Amino acid sequence: MTSIRVREALWAIAVGLALTGAVACSSTRTQKAAGEQIDDSVVLGKVKAALIADPITKARQIDVEVYRGIVQLNGFVDSQEEKSRAATVAREVDGVVAIQNNLSVRQGSDTVGEVVDDATLTAKVKAALIQSPDTKAYQINVETKAGVVHLSGFVNNALAKQAATSVARSVTGVKDVQNEISVKSS
Repeated sequence: MTSIRVREALWAIAVGLALTGAVACSSTRTQKAAGEQIDDSVVLGKVKAALIADPITKARQIDVEVYRGIVQLNGFVDSQEEKSRAATVAREVDGVVAIQNNLSVRQGSDTVGEVVDDATLTAKVKAALIQSPDTKAYQINVETKAGVVHLSGFVNNALAKQAATSVARSVTGVKDVQNEISVKSS
């Protein structure tokens, strides 16, 4: 009778471990399974490589994010042609499900002072996002042009997206906030 109980207990433990493993490897609305993580990393690498190889796009100006095959292009480019071309190049990569082209076209050239001011604002906004309990700063990209803060990336919910806007607006010197953050979906 004791061996039956031991066998039942071992069986229960084995089933529990199997279920835990299955749940841990499955994806949720805001988390990716291991295979999805690898797939997105591969797509990310391919998109970046394609942008580098393209003669029109300046890949160093373009930040690429991927979540479940959705490619987000963020940053500031020099022309409308470059913005359009970046989307075309990314769309041609295997594994890309959709494109969110959040690229902004720069207006005029920057002075050294403007570049320094924008870099300072970017750093201040990033620091504020890190300090905020309502945002996960690692999910949010921050770029600044002429005092306008551009937020992008993928966050877990609409509250985190709204909080990022509020945090960025609270930073002294920010003229405006453009929030291109996407909420992760299932």
